[in-house]
Amino acid sequence: MAESCRQHVEFDMLVKNRTQGIIPLAPISKSLWTCSVESSMEYCRIMYDIFPFKKLVNFIVSDSGAHVLNSWTQEDQNLQELMAALAAVGPPNPRADPECCSILHGLVAAVETLCKITEYQHEARTLLMENAERVGNRGRIICITNAKSDSHVRMLEDCVQETIHEHNKLAANSDHLMQIQKCELVLIHTYPLSPVLTSEVHSVRAGRHLATKLNILVQQHFDLASTTITNIPMKEEQHANTSANYDVELLHHKDAHVDFLKSGDTHLGGSSREGSFKETITLKWCTPRTNNIELHYCTGAYRISPVDVNSRPSSCLTNFLLNGRSVLLEQPRKSGSKVISHMLSSHGGEIFLHVLSSSRSILEDPPSISEGCGGRVTDYRITDFGEFMRENRLTPFLDPRYKIDGNLEIPLERAKDQLEKHTRYWPMIISQTTIFNMQAVVPLASVIVKESLTEEDVLNCQKTIYNLVDMERKNDPLPISTVGTRGKGPKRDEQYRIMWNELETLVRAHINNSEKHQRVLECLMACRSKPPEEEERKKRGRKREDKEDKSEKAVKDYEQEKSWQDLERLKGILERGKEELAEAEIIKDSPDSPEPPNKKPLVEMDETPPVEKSKGPVSLLSFWSNRINTANSRKHQEFAGRLNSVNNRAELYQHLKEENGRNPLKNILNGDDRKWKSQPAVKSDLSN
Repeated sequence: MAESCRQHVEFDMLVKNRTQGIIPLAPISKSLWTCSVESSMEYCRIMYDIFPFKKLVNFIVSDSGAHVLNSWTQEDQNLQELMAALAAVGPPNPRADPECCSILHGLVAAVETLCKITEYQHEARTLLMENAERVGNRGRIICITNAKSDSHVRMLEDCVQETIHEHNKLAANSDHLMQIQKCELVLIHTYPLSPVLTSEVHSVRAGRHLATKLNILVQQHFDLASTTITNIPMKEEQHANTSANYDVELLHHKDAHVDFLKSGDTHLGGSSREGSFKETITLKWCTPRTNNIELHYCTGAYRISPVDVNSRPSSCLTNFLLNGRSVLLEQPRKSGSKVISHMLSSHGGEIFLHVLSSSRSILEDPPSISEGCGGRVTDYRITDFGEFMRENRLTPFLDPRYKIDGNLEIPLERAKDQLEKHTRYWPMIISQTTIFNMQAVVPLASVIVKESLTEEDVLNCQKTIYNLVDMERKNDPLPISTVGTRGKGPKRDEQYRIMWNELETLVRAHINNSEKHQRVLECLMACRSKPPEEEERKKRGRKREDKEDKSEKAVKDYEQEKSWQDLERLKGILERGKEELAEAEIIKDSPDSPEPPNKKPLVEMDETPPVEKSKGPVSLLSFWSNRINTANSRKHQEFAGRLNSVNNRAELYQHLKEENGRNPLKNILNGDDRKWKSQPAVKSDLSN
């Protein structure tokens, strides 16, 4: 460990104005020991920042023997104690014989330390008393060494395996030791060695690469995640009037990203330390808040630790937060309103990452049912579901009950069994069921879910089935939902077939409960098998409905064909009218044609009966018919009877009535009044 890591560090790289003629200082390089100490201290710093309690580390240095630097007590779990202990040990002697140093001493001491009982384990064993064996003892050994070959690695793994086996035997007969149930050996590719020990070997270059590797391991070992805060405004040292945006990467427990993982809305960005972390979630800096009353609804708080603790952006951010300021963090989005999901704030000198509820708060009104998993489905059986919950409420059950076989009945298991029976067939949507929308089926549906039926229950079920048969005989309508269907929906016969199938499904779901459930099913199947005359009546009814449908279809086809014929006739009239107008224009505009005589129209405009305006919309056929009738009425002399008519009706033979003073048609058959009665005056309908 005294060898150089061969990664050079420029000693005077910060000197800006170097005087000419002065030879620069030679670069220096750290030893493997120094790199290991710095990396392990960074590992412990991150762990202590996020888990100040109940996460314990024991340092052991191995040379010719094992040197335990601290204990499992909480007083020794801090960086100051560890740094002081490492300083007391000192760096390795480069002149010492390397054959005298062995890592095996440290591994054996590590296994012995893992078998010792910690304060937290002792408290847990004291509380459990008789169940003290339920307290687990699991640990991890991180060994930083320079292994010579693969066989050396195998030898170290075998040594740890044998040592664990031996110390577990000793711990089984001791009250001050605990057996190791699970141990993970990390030698700075992974395969399991046994159910007790798992090992992994990491081969990395010394220097900053070792620190990077330990930063990755601290994430894996303690379930940490990375968050990068972007666009942090900071003033430059050289230019006080200007500011630049910086990024700071923080480590925390991965539970702070649970909402992102659930929604799938992750914003993965690049790492700020040469890809040292697998992934990081990017959040944007918002305007700082000073009034804690304005804080949003918080669902969790987790300690944070900067990745690069000595950098200027990290130092400025931590000092800013420790002064009592709070910073809101928002999710970066390309469009839409910003979503504030996290907040940084300090409590008692420690900085926490708060998870804010970006979804609907429990203090708000409950969401509409259309916003749930079913989408825009709105016809849920909400009222029935409320009744279902009321029937299956859990209540304290103090008196013990026994099953038929004599075993004690557990109330929780009985409640689960009842819930299973009630949900064997329970449609959630109104449009997916018929029988649960019928009041007549309630007596059967409410008792069929029971574990056992009485004779009265069977009788009520049979009465319900007979009532349904009577409804079908009377052809009563059923509450069939027509949502999403076109036309009138299924026919009455089809509706009852759907109802009987659903009722059979409900009864068959509970057929194995008891023999009386079987009797209900037998009654149902007997009523479903109709006699031959009933089937014949149904067939005649279906034929009659088919004929009615065909006749309605034929009438519709005839009306449609007639409308097409009227339209074709109208087109012909329009074309002829256009041709006549065109010929008249040609004759009038010809220079050789004589002046047309000024003819007085036969009928004055005032004498033309006005066209009655229709109250509703006028069809194209009616419009052109009125126009053509108006044009034709100007070209001929009007019939005198139509001019003197009343409501387009003219009385005939008026002169004969005036001359004789009686109706001329009264006694046409020589006064034979036995067969003929006096006839009214003959009128003619002149409307056509």
